[in-house]
Amino acid sequence: MTNGLSDFVQAGLHTVDLGRQLRVGMPQSPNHPHFWHTLPRRHGDMVRADGGSAANDMISTGTHVGTHIDALAHVSQDGELYGGADAGASCLGGKYVEHGVHTIEPMLRRGILLDIPAYKGLPDLEGGYEITVDDLQGCIEAQNTVPQAGDLVLIRSGWGKKFSDGDAYVGKETGVPGISEDGATYLAGLGVHALGADTIAFERLKPAGGHAELPAHRVLLVENGIYIIEALELEHLAEQQLHDFFFILVPLNIYGATGSPVRPLAVVSK
Repeated sequence: MTNGLSDFVQAGLHTVDLGRQLRVGMPQSPNHPHFWHTLPRRHGDMVRADGGSAANDMISTGTHVGTHIDALAHVSQDGELYGGADAGASCLGGKYVEHGVHTIEPMLRRGILLDIPAYKGLPDLEGGYEITVDDLQGCIEAQNTVPQAGDLVLIRSGWGKKFSDGDAYVGKETGVPGISEDGATYLAGLGVHALGADTIAFERLKPAGGHAELPAHRVLLVENGIYIIEALELEHLAEQQLHDFFFILVPLNIYGATGSPVRPLAVVSK
């Protein structure tokens, strides 16, 4: 990692796109509205006198579809959001005024990739595998990428390779690899700003368990105010062994929303 963005600019930049392409029918959590895209007007539907024509689009989507970020308003515990905010009172006029995605500032921070399968000598992790604290600590030491307070940490499980397979990525029967409550508590203790993964729900999903239990979401969003980024594309970072980089993410400025689609970038000097 260099000392600043100015060093990157002087040396030339190489960017890695960490976002998934938004497509109708892509895999997603069954708890959220699907992404839909259509063309209300196509070329030729209306032609101007000079022969010119224009096409336009319409999209509808849940805010937790594709690569996206969870705002702190996304999860409550016992009626409270992060900082003890009342989950009911925070929703004014159908908008989460407190902790909505509009309160997330643009992220321009040091990013770290923890490539757990590579550390363990595996192509990817099996469905339902729990990434333990020992796995996290061992990977950090092996890569010599020690997270500092305010950093953003991305966790690769290799499960992202299944994204194009649809149902396999969702892992309803197989489960999905990821950290559990202990892993979330450990990473939160490092003072990170946000965490992300290449899976549909960030944390471990038990085989045939679905989204019935999400303790890492509680630990991160409610108890520690740490944002979660899900469904990241991390294979290109892993192929290039880019474990330390400048990270850029800007959520859509949707007032009162619980999340937002995002297109994060990893930036390194050439």
